[in-house]
Amino acid sequence: MQEAGVELRVCQQTQKRLEKFTELKLKNAVEEDWTTEYIDLIISVKSVKSAEEAVRHINHFGSRHTDTIVTENSELAEWFMNTVDAAGVFWNASTRFADGFRYGFGAEVGVSTGKTHSRGPVGLEGLVIYKYKLYGNGQGAGQYGQGKREFLHEEIQYK
Repeated sequence: MQEAGVELRVCQQTQKRLEKFTELKLKNAVEEDWTTEYIDLIISVKSVKSAEEAVRHINHFGSRHTDTIVTENSELAEWFMNTVDAAGVFWNASTRFADGFRYGFGAEVGVSTGKTHSRGPVGLEGLVIYKYKLYGNGQGAGQYGQGKREFLHEEIQYK
C-alpha cells in the first residue's frame, strides 16, 4: 500500500497503532468515510473488538457489493461469508475480483447491490439473486489479465 501511495482513513484506535509507520499516508476517518466508495487509492480502516462487531459495522455501513476477510481461521471465514450481507464475500482475496468478466459472465450489463432482481455483477442471465463466495490465498486482481496470469472460466457444480 505504501508503494502504491494508498491513503488510509483510520479510526483513532487504528491511528494509534499505525502512527509509528511514518511512511503510511494516514488520515483521521470521519463518519462519512464508512459509507464512501472512493474510486481511488483510499481505504477506510476501523478497529473492532470482535468478528461480530466487524460484521455489524459492515452490514450497517457497507455497500452490499463485496466484502472480504483476511484470516487463517476457516471457521471464522465461513461464518463471515455466511453472515455478511453482500453480493460477493471473499476469503483472503482482493475485492477487485468482483467483476462480471472475472466471474466468467462476459461483459457486465450492470451492477446492483439491492435484493430485488439482480444483485452483484449482472450478466444477461442475471435476473436472479446470487451470493458469490471467493476462497483465496492472498490473490490480487492485478496479478491477472493480458500478459499475466489468465482467468480460468469453467462450469462448476454447486449445491
